[in-house]
Amino acid sequence: MHDDIGDTENAIMSIVTTPDLERALDALRPQLKRWRRDFHHYAESGWVEFRTASIVAEELERLGYAVSVGRDVVDAGSRMGVPEPEFLARALERAREQGAIERWLPALAGGYTGVVAELDTGRPGPVLAYRVDLDALDLDESDDDDHRPVQEGFASCNTGMMHACGHDGHTTIGLGLARLFVELKAQLSGRIKLIFQPAEEGVRGARSMVEAGVLDDVDLFIATHIGTGVPSGSVVCGHNGYLATTKLDATFSGVPAHAGANPEDGNNALLAAAQAALGLHAIPRHSQGASRINVGVLNAGSGRNVVPANATLKLETRGETSAINDEMQRRALNVLHGAAQMQGVEMDYRLAGEARNCEPSPELVTFIRERIDGLTGIDTVIPVENRPSGSEDATTMMQRVRERGGLATYMVFGADLSAGHHHQRFDFDEEVLPLAVRTLAHLALAADDPALKRHIVKKDSPANNGSRRPRRD
Repeated sequence: MHDDIGDTENAIMSIVTTPDLERALDALRPQLKRWRRDFHHYAESGWVEFRTASIVAEELERLGYAVSVGRDVVDAGSRMGVPEPEFLARALERAREQGAIERWLPALAGGYTGVVAELDTGRPGPVLAYRVDLDALDLDESDDDDHRPVQEGFASCNTGMMHACGHDGHTTIGLGLARLFVELKAQLSGRIKLIFQPAEEGVRGARSMVEAGVLDDVDLFIATHIGTGVPSGSVVCGHNGYLATTKLDATFSGVPAHAGANPEDGNNALLAAAQAALGLHAIPRHSQGASRINVGVLNAGSGRNVVPANATLKLETRGETSAINDEMQRRALNVLHGAAQMQGVEMDYRLAGEARNCEPSPELVTFIRERIDGLTGIDTVIPVENRPSGSEDATTMMQRVRERGGLATYMVFGADLSAGHHHQRFDFDEEVLPLAVRTLAHLALAADDPALKRHIVKKDSPANNGSRRPRRD
């Protein structure tokens, strides 16, 4: 594979080093900064990215893309961790007040905030998909005077929502690519899909887009992230450290009683939840690879003199492989059921998020490494990063692409950060935006590589071919 791709390198490079890309990128730089800061200021968390998604859809349609939104790209029954209807309604009204594009809102309402755009070049070639995410975190941004978004007037104006992971930058990269691909269309081949995914935080959104068929016709898939501890100027061609994970919300339902007069008549949900929390953290770690478990939330009780009748516990399991995570999840459920039985209470749980592990395709990693080595702005090319880290919703998309015979990877663009991800003072060096756009566009110009295509063995796609048209009902 390595040698095969190298044989065509001179021919490919003669195409992608034309000045068209750099001229278009130079003109785009100010807009990248404006987009990023606008999305940062109007941060919207998972399933309520109404303003963000409507602006993205409007720009993509203006550029001439075939745009699909809402239920056309989000399967209702596969969504996880969707907020309550009242929360969704309030967020939709706020989005209107903050400048959402009204004509897209009926399709997005109710938490169907995915957007997919397709550009058909009119020439044969692979279906190349880029995935970026839209959502912010449930976090209040720092109001410190020395926090750059505060200093320069683009800190989040939405209470309890902040782009503390760089997804505002990811959305910007997706729109930047959309602009460049229109200008470079004569040099492209095949079809390009831009997938703007909601609810990545908590790994809640990817499965719904997979089940909607968005990935079924994709030959080459690239997901991206900025930062993650990778130094500025470094690019990871294939991140292989994301852990499989399951997010569970468990509810314990007991019987209340007077804590002084007749405590024996009660069944204590708080004690069941507390015993579960201790038992969960006592689950042995796995010998075959990294494993994690964490109880992040425990709420219970109604008063100091009442035997608690209700308790809620939110937890997660993780594993270096899907098999390890499945074992951690199995043991966690045993603990939950056992704790409930000890206290004579009922226990119900729901799946609040889930992602599998998926290794990047080595052929695609090699292709990317060879194509970006020496590209302007890149100091270091890291073929594969194996360091175990968090979890990532895009692995579900990667898995579907690879299952259907395509190639998939997860790229990371290094960036200097003011604080770690998910921190209230998070911010990043915006120079990573043009670097990522240049690099990803560069790959699109070279994607019709004959040697790379030999490794794509696509299975038959469903009748809809993974592409749906907009519906505005």
